[in-house]
Amino acid sequence: MNIYVSNLSFNVQDEDLREFFAPYGEVVSSKIINDRETGNSRGFGFVEMSDEAASKKAIAELDGATVEGRAIKVMEAKPKENKPNRSNGGGGNYNNSGSYNKNRY
Repeated sequence: MNIYVSNLSFNVQDEDLREFFAPYGEVVSSKIINDRETGNSRGFGFVEMSDEAASKKAIAELDGATVEGRAIKVMEAKPKENKPNRSNGGGGNYNNSGSYNKNRY
């Protein structure tokens, strides 16, 4: 099961995240999400655990836990939504028909 963890301290690293969940079962992967430009933590990450029962127990027990002075939020990760790609006309539709000022010139 994939688990979303937010409100993390910016000091938390991938391995720290793994250690928070390891007592509940096998952690397949742990990843802190970093800003593309700065490389700094964005304050959230994902943990994947192999056992669903262990995942649910970890979510129940770690949600609201204090880590480095911050109350973390832990929940089952939702699938990423497909968003329209602005480069292919999926957003805004500004002047895509050429109608603006069509008869002006």
